[in-house]
Parts: sequence; C-alpha cells; structure tokens
Amino acid sequence: MSDSKTKGPLEGFRVLELGQLLAGPFTTSILGYFGAEVIKIEPPGTGDPIRTWRVMKDGVSLWWHSLGRNKKCITVNLRTERGRELVRQLAAKSDILVENFRPGTMEKWGLGPDDLRKSHPELIYARISGYGQTGPYASRTGFASVCEGVGGFRYVNGFPGQAPVRPNLSLGDTLAAVHSVIGILLACVHRLKGAGNRGQVIDTAIYEAVFNMMEGIVPEYSGAGVVREPSGSTLTGIVPTNTYRCKDGRFVIIGGNGDSIYKRLMSAIGRADLANDPRMADNAGRVRHEKELDTAISAWTSTLASGDVLAVLDRVDVPAGPIYSVVDMMNDEHFKARGLFEQVEVRGETMTIPAMVPFLSDTPGRTEWPGPEIGAHNQEIFGKLLGYGTAEIEALRRDGII
Repeated sequence: MSDSKTKGPLEGFRVLELGQLLAGPFTTSILGYFGAEVIKIEPPGTGDPIRTWRVMKDGVSLWWHSLGRNKKCITVNLRTERGRELVRQLAAKSDILVENFRPGTMEKWGLGPDDLRKSHPELIYARISGYGQTGPYASRTGFASVCEGVGGFRYVNGFPGQAPVRPNLSLGDTLAAVHSVIGILLACVHRLKGAGNRGQVIDTAIYEAVFNMMEGIVPEYSGAGVVREPSGSTLTGIVPTNTYRCKDGRFVIIGGNGDSIYKRLMSAIGRADLANDPRMADNAGRVRHEKELDTAISAWTSTLASGDVLAVLDRVDVPAGPIYSVVDMMNDEHFKARGLFEQVEVRGETMTIPAMVPFLSDTPGRTEWPGPEIGAHNQEIFGKLLGYGTAEIEALRRDGII
C-alpha cells in the first residue's frame, strides 16, 4: 500500500455499487483505486458470490482481496421495500451509481434511473448488462462467455478448423468494466463543464465492449466481402508475426513485420537470402510466402534456448518476447520497477495484489485497504452518512434488512 497522501483524481466523488461478480465490481474497483469513495451493497449473510470463487484461503476468495479493495462494504436486502428505501437514501447522497443486474430489475424495484434521477438529476447512472438495455436481446442472460461469442471475439480466436478458444479469463466482463469507466468519466467531464449540466445514463453491453475491439472486421467485410477467420498464433495479413518453439521447449513471440525489421530479423537468423529476396520486400509479398518464412524462423529458434533467441533479437532491435506465467511476472525486474505489485495485509499476513494502471504523475491511484469483510462498514455508512442511531441500525439488522 502506498504511503503517499496525494489525493486521487476522483476524490470527492461517491460511488454506489449494486450488482455482483465481475463487470460492475471491477468498474468500481478502478474508480475506487483513483480516489472515489465506493460503497458496495451486498446481500446480508452471503455477500457477493465473488467472495467464494476460485482459489480460497480461510473461507474467502483470494481474488476478493484485490477486486474489493478500497470499498466500503455494507449489507442491504434489496428484496425488501425497507432495504430499497435505504438504497434511495444512499443514491441521493451519491454522484455515481453502478449496477449490473438484468435489464428491468432495477425498475421493478423502483430504483431505475427515472426513479432516482427525478429528485437527483445530477446522478450519473451506469448500467452494465450482457446485451444492453434496449433491443430484442436485452432480457437475455448475458454471461461474458456467451457475449464474447456474439461480440465476434471467439470466432477469430483459435486455429482454423478447430473449436474457438476461450482464454482462461472473463475477458468480456473486464472489457465491459473498462468501457463503463470511460463512460462514467465522460459523463463526469460533461457534468463538471457547466453549471446545470445533468448526470447521464451510461448503457454498457458486454457483447458491445467485445465488438468494440474487433478492429477492421466490419469495413473489411463491407468493403471487400472478406470475413476475418481464426488464424492460430498468427495475425492475418501481417507477416512475419508468430509464436515459435525454442530448443528448451519454451515459446517466444517474434514480430518482424516492418520492412526494415524484417531484414534485421532474417539477417540475424542467418538467412540473408530471404532478407534480400525481392519477393519479401514488402508486407504483401511476405503474406504470400508466410509459410516459407515461418518455416525458416522456426528452424532457427529450434536450435537455441529461448533466452538465447531473445538475446540475439534484442541486439538487432527486433520486437520479441517470452510468454509469461504469473510466476514469471512476479519475478521480472521490469514488472517490479514499474510498480505493478502492491502488498496488503489480510488477517495479519502480507499478500501481493496487482496495482492498477494507468500511472498518473501527479494524482496516482493506490490501494488503501484490501477487500473487507461482509458488512464491515455498516456502522459507518448507516450511522455517519445516513444518520441512523445505534438502536435503529440494530433494528434493521434484527429485521434482516441489513
């Protein structure tokens, strides 16, 4: 954790988080890291399911300590009218609300943007769902895995003729969160630019966040009828750029697709004939002879250990690098020098969690505390922020409201 007392760029903004699992909570993790006060609402007793996902220690997900950082966690039973009234009171004191329920759920509870912004028009209301708030698919359950397929990512990710590959991550959720943060920040800028500017509703769909990453597939199809197909470890239309096995069994990635870079690469591997071959003078020619070039590069890498391959290419300024596991990352001096790891204390033990980027020179983000226990901030939020007395808070707890 940083000892810096510099205020984060979002200090003074209060964020109310409703929802669970990944897309909404990661959105607010980013906002909280850069100084916003985040109040996370969870169901009493069980809390956010992410608390028990993946690798656990002492009954709590290790992931939670990272995803829940800097959040003030309270419990509210949203299935009760009294609980929903607490949310209305909290929303009235917040700048931003983030929710990732199925479309229509918040309206059913009387907590939709039209309900809350009647009395609080400055509220920025960010919504994340699988397919967006409108359109024929809006009511569908939208998990990242499915939305990655609909958004186009899975189609191009894999090897020709084989089943599309899923990276071992919830990529769609994370992309949706990043897009949601962008929308929230744009709405904040608009609200701050002029007196009387209202808050806005941000509608982020997971499949659209994925679709936004699909580069040139639409104009390529519209303009030339070309469908971008899966291409394994290569990149269609750009050569050479691939993953190559080395003598020690490890893989390296080599990007030699610039004209001058290509010449340096082929000279370094002892293939001056290919470096100076007029057929390979530009990318279009290299694309036509992709197999020949990859065969030549693979023949060279297979004779050397991965470290030696990378050392040779570094000397001639050819972009190349290893494929890292988390073990490699945590032992890498560049990762450490860039400050990509932070230490937090969880139940008396030190734990390493990832820092969040981007790095800001004057108002950097930081982790103030790891993900807390369920309801850890009930007393602070209901007592200090909403002004409830000890007896009132105890009654809410006794009645199952919090």
